[in-house]
Amino acid sequence: MTQHPTAEERRPANDGPKAAARNRAALIAAAREVYAEHGLDAPLSGIARRAGVGQGVLYRHFPDRAALADAVLEENVREVEQAAAAAGATLAGVLGVLTWHLTESAAFIGLLHADRTGGRTEDRTEDRTDGVHAHASALSERVARSLRGHLTVGHRLGGADDLMLAVAMVSGAVTGPTRAERERRALAAWRLLGVELGAVRPFAG
Repeated sequence: MTQHPTAEERRPANDGPKAAARNRAALIAAAREVYAEHGLDAPLSGIARRAGVGQGVLYRHFPDRAALADAVLEENVREVEQAAAAAGATLAGVLGVLTWHLTESAAFIGLLHADRTGGRTEDRTEDRTDGVHAHASALSERVARSLRGHLTVGHRLGGADDLMLAVAMVSGAVTGPTRAERERRALAAWRLLGVELGAVRPFAG
């Protein structure tokens, strides 16, 4: 009878820095998948399991939730910032990039609602969910600055809080079992708000 290797046997041998780099990459990839599906409050134990490592390894690389969320969400935020800083950038174009990330990840939606999102503490007493939400709130503010930088005089979302309120309303509409359905609902929400939107796609540089 064929013997299949166990998960432990399939795991690469611990060869120092190479293993550490592999583990870190595996944890970020697993966290991106889990956060995309379940949001920022997903159990860290599930992320470690999906990455094929123990929780001790996870904590060696990411001492708390904020550190792991930062590694995963920083790329999303940086893309929005890059889109905003690109030559010829417009609010419609940046909103298109933002909307693409909304349709891709529940975690990105959670980031934009960080100041209102509750959470639970699990895995470690010192691993407090308020830490990750405080950090996510800072990332969210970077997104807000990128968008506000392209508001033109007289724009319908030019009021003090109108722009991010509109983003919150659209993100609340981004539901559905498939990415196509989530995008359809996002486009409908922007249309109802009377806001022009660029192509819904990741920033291409």
